[in-house]
Amino acid sequence: MMELIVVTGMAGAGKTCAIDALEDIGYYVVDNLPLFYMREFVLRCRDKDGRFARVAAVVDIRSCDRYSELAEAYRAMKKELHDEVRCRLLCLEASEDVVLKRFRTQRRSHPLAQRFEGDLMSAIRYEQSHLQPIRASADFLLDSSMTSAQQLKDQIKNLFTPHITDAMMIQVMSFGFKHGAPLEADLVFDMRCLPNPYYIEELKEHTGVETCVQDYVMNSPDSTEYFERVTGLLKFLIPLYIREGRTQLVVAFGCTGGRHRSVTFAELVSAELRRQGMHIFTHHRDYKKDRK
Repeated sequence: MMELIVVTGMAGAGKTCAIDALEDIGYYVVDNLPLFYMREFVLRCRDKDGRFARVAAVVDIRSCDRYSELAEAYRAMKKELHDEVRCRLLCLEASEDVVLKRFRTQRRSHPLAQRFEGDLMSAIRYEQSHLQPIRASADFLLDSSMTSAQQLKDQIKNLFTPHITDAMMIQVMSFGFKHGAPLEADLVFDMRCLPNPYYIEELKEHTGVETCVQDYVMNSPDSTEYFERVTGLLKFLIPLYIREGRTQLVVAFGCTGGRHRSVTFAELVSAELRRQGMHIFTHHRDYKKDRK
């Protein structure tokens, strides 16, 4: 089922932080979507065979005359598409004084400033006074008055990621040292100390994605212990990285040619982390090189 989050609320309350956080955890984000395009936008995303499975759109006072219009359109769309799209509405607000300070500090223009001839406080109070219809329709209501930008991002990620590891994209890759170590790697593990299938004639032309090579590599107490220690370390580190605010991690396993031992570990470690509910992308950089 497709997921849709409509982000709305007061200007200066943190909508930009919210969509940044949603983008970090895998949502396709559109800012300042006109209200009259909202339903059509959702239908088109729904019909793209899962390409836009998680979508977030900001719709606020910039694209509708009154929040009551947005609330009505959202309720109608949610009712119409309830079997196909999981719709949720996030409303952000903050106190008058906080919003006023943010606009003055950042030297931004309030979207309603021209309507009130530049009177910033009048624009803020007008928008706040018209929030009630959208508050009543919101699935989540957050007041950002007392939170920093990072704290708000953390709140958003906690709301919309059922598992903490959903907040990070993890790539597990294999490579060959003779082709150069990957510059993008955050953690690199050297497999060259383990039994090498390259020197076994019947395994030489196979790779670590095949069971025969994996069985040979792992048929060693050293390989088994290495695997247990590496997976244990990653299970410990990944939640720490996420709490620190990281959104992606590249874990690389290297051997001489990047075809046997490193591929075996990348495959098996990926499978173990997936069993823990983590979102893993596996990439073998060099395993097709130097093959006859």
